[in-house]
Amino acid sequence: MNRKVVKQDVDSRIFDVINITLLIIFTVIIVVPLWNVIVSSFSSGRSLAEGGFIFWPKEFSLENYRAVLRDTTMLQAFVISVSKTILGVATHVFFCAMVAYSLSKGNLRGRKLYVTMGIITMFFSGGMIPTYLLIKSLGLLNSFWVYVIPAMFSFFDVVILMNFFRNVPTSLEESAKIDGAGDWRIFLKIFVPLSMPAMATIALFNGVGQWNDFMTTKLYITDKALYPLQMKLYEIILQSQTQSMQNIGGSVVIETTTKGVQLATIVITTLPIIMIYPILQKYFISGMTMGAVKE
Repeated sequence: MNRKVVKQDVDSRIFDVINITLLIIFTVIIVVPLWNVIVSSFSSGRSLAEGGFIFWPKEFSLENYRAVLRDTTMLQAFVISVSKTILGVATHVFFCAMVAYSLSKGNLRGRKLYVTMGIITMFFSGGMIPTYLLIKSLGLLNSFWVYVIPAMFSFFDVVILMNFFRNVPTSLEESAKIDGAGDWRIFLKIFVPLSMPAMATIALFNGVGQWNDFMTTKLYITDKALYPLQMKLYEIILQSQTQSMQNIGGSVVIETTTKGVQLATIVITTLPIIMIYPILQKYFISGMTMGAVKE
């Protein structure tokens, strides 16, 4: 008996050592490149031109960020990005939740047909050109609403919310109906608050997608007043020169490079999501783990 206990302790320690070692390796693989990007974005063009891995800036400089923020329309692009992300996430989550609430009811007429149609959209799409023609026929070209309306629905998110709504006790809904509550009130007062972890998880994924999206702009927007931050930064990268030089006292000083501008744009575009993630982290964790254990 003691031998079994000793063997289990040894096996447990070996597992812990292997597990901790792998986690440390994966952490280093993730953190080191991220740290290199952040530090390099604050390095001067001379340091970046020398190449190699930069653990700490040899010459601290903000020229890369000045080159990115020098465009006077950058603030307008930032407002467009924030507006389309907030409005797009809110409408997406609310619309998917409404559809999921309806489809979670077994007595809904034509429920199997609706679910089948939704599943088909998860595997097949019309393609780029038919989608462009559809957007054009709807009058969404060069319109802010092209960021919002096409992204309002995702059947994958509907399926996730359906599973959460099914876990809500039917006794709550029945007692609410006895008290005279209608479907809208039951949906808003009972199902939405109880499914907040799932909605926060969907909002996080959709928000990241909305914030990083610039293909929608490339395909459907030509008015630069509607360019989001990502599209403006994409243009800056394309338009930036390989090296920006100034002659000072006969010597050549490299202030910025294309790589430096690119690194600065990476930091600027990812910073808002990094700041928001800790706020939604508790909902994200509970949303991913809820339903994993059955009693």
